[in-house]
Amino acid sequence: MEVIQSFTINHTKLKPGIYVSRQDKGFTTFDLRITEPNKEPAVAPSAMHTLEHLMATWFRNSRVKDDVVYVGPMGCLTGMYIIMTGDYTVQDMRELTMECLEWIQTQDCVPATTPETCGNYLLHDLPMCKWECKRYFERLRDDFHSEYEMLEVILEDGRRFADA
Repeated sequence: MEVIQSFTINHTKLKPGIYVSRQDKGFTTFDLRITEPNKEPAVAPSAMHTLEHLMATWFRNSRVKDDVVYVGPMGCLTGMYIIMTGDYTVQDMRELTMECLEWIQTQDCVPATTPETCGNYLLHDLPMCKWECKRYFERLRDDFHSEYEMLEVILEDGRRFADA
């Protein structure tokens, strides 16, 4: 069985930043890493859910809306994935994300938080989402990281897998 590419990233060395997780089939998957895995607390589920609603709303209404395929949280709650078509760099995504994070700071409500529009409409925390966004913005501005450190994974048949 093949190793999933994201499992070859050394999460003990991963810093908050923006990374290219994958580029294939005409898509680029960006890893927006908000917290330092296994060293800092993950984003609280209610704040992450709010971030998903706000970030998806902003990106799907931004100047790049036609290229947005997906915006959603990582299962580990340490970041978000954004999948794009088109030719975007990490620096492009950094600029877009920082614009989005500034916009989130101005919001007074979370879109789509009714039983009809959300599968868990009570699981939201706008103040905590804004706190996480402010901290992430400062990290993107002041201490930007964008290069993964890979693990060397040896498969059962002896092949090496470390290609991200």
